[in-house]
Amino acid sequence: MGSRQVTAWHGKNITVAGLGVSGISAARALAGLGAVVTVVDGGDSEGHRARAAELEAAGISVRLGDAQTLPEGTDLVVTSPGWKPDSPLFAAAAAAGVDVVGDVEIAWLLRGPDAAPWLAITGTNGKTTTTQMLASILRAAGLRTAAVGNIGTPIIDVVLGEDQYDVLAVELSSYQLHWAPSVRPHSAAVLNLAPDHLDWHGSMEAYAADKGRIYEGNTVACVYNAADKATEDLVVEADVEEGCRAIGFTLGAPGPSMFGVVDGILVDRAFVENRQKNAQELAEVADVNPPAPHNIANALAAAALARAFGVEPRAVRDGLRDFRPDAHRVSHVDEVGGVTYVDDSKATNTHAAEASLAAFEPVVWIAGGLAKGATFDELVQKAAKRLRGVVLIGADRALIAEALARHAPEVPVVDLARTDTGAMLAAVREAARLAEPGDTVLLAPACASMDMFANYSKRGDAFADAVRELAAEQA
Repeated sequence: MGSRQVTAWHGKNITVAGLGVSGISAARALAGLGAVVTVVDGGDSEGHRARAAELEAAGISVRLGDAQTLPEGTDLVVTSPGWKPDSPLFAAAAAAGVDVVGDVEIAWLLRGPDAAPWLAITGTNGKTTTTQMLASILRAAGLRTAAVGNIGTPIIDVVLGEDQYDVLAVELSSYQLHWAPSVRPHSAAVLNLAPDHLDWHGSMEAYAADKGRIYEGNTVACVYNAADKATEDLVVEADVEEGCRAIGFTLGAPGPSMFGVVDGILVDRAFVENRQKNAQELAEVADVNPPAPHNIANALAAAALARAFGVEPRAVRDGLRDFRPDAHRVSHVDEVGGVTYVDDSKATNTHAAEASLAAFEPVVWIAGGLAKGATFDELVQKAAKRLRGVVLIGADRALIAEALARHAPEVPVVDLARTDTGAMLAAVREAARLAEPGDTVLLAPACASMDMFANYSKRGDAFADAVRELAAEQA
């Protein structure tokens, strides 16, 4: 960190909105650079007070129970990603002529002159998996890297830390991009776009525009999904550096300047000599774990960003082979009585569930939870032919039941009203009753989990525990 960056922050009155992981990281970093930091949060629980005490011991002021009033003399507001743009605190900041930015913006501004470039990834679904795949590929190439941003260590801590990196694989959510106007990645990818978080952004157009910010200032490649025209439209609208190229990926045979699949091989027709005629083999579909269609698309996007950074083909293959997905992402749990049980509890919206369902046939589908305003007609229409049966759980299961009645009336449906701790075991037993040998029982809820579980991980754990109990019963 050079003296210029330290001087820029010294003595500034900065208000940090939110006492979560990113807020605490930003507060500590800015205070360490000499800023006068006040953290505000509407909560006032025992946990809030404990975190506040730790910050106050470090000389950082904390105001709990009031997230609406702008502290007097504030020069800049740094927000945690989840705070909505229409929050009263931000309205007060706008009235006072005070800018609001996020922790990702601060991290970008704190980078030194020799800082590692960013390869950035966003999209409605697949961000974390693709970012981790990319980091695995970069490591296989012998590069010092880390997967950061919306996953893992707060990005400010990475930028200011002692570890030196050659390049960073950066996952960015639409929330983070909204508050990061200065970020200019080396190359970036938008994996897909589907309605999500519209209560936060206000409209699909605003949501897409925030996702599209990731392409601003790209220098080498803007990677888009050829099957999702909205992602290509964002590339067309982006203000990039001279010479930056649009690079598409497809599950079919790629055209020039694209990545795709030919006879079970992932190929590059973008970063090769004479791309009109030539293609470079990168890896086999079997090297992708799991080799479901949506995950192959993730691998192609990761490969495109790695190749944009100059990574050799062999490292793409080795990195994909080394990669192991996080739990609850199309995870094979067990096979019981000839039926395969798969946990994709991370499929918390219809777009993710659609991708998951497309990977298996026939399927007994376990679905339901909090719909977050989603509708299910399109999802059910696309999945109907592969459904052996459906087991519904959770608060908004009636919405899925209604869509099934409209578009798949012949499919058997079990509606479970239970919300107790035995509900998932009951769901798995009902799914087992509907399934036949060779089928897949798939937990892909298409809904959030908080009506019955602390988070999607706990929901997936409950599913895996239930499958193990079922296996023990049938042993």
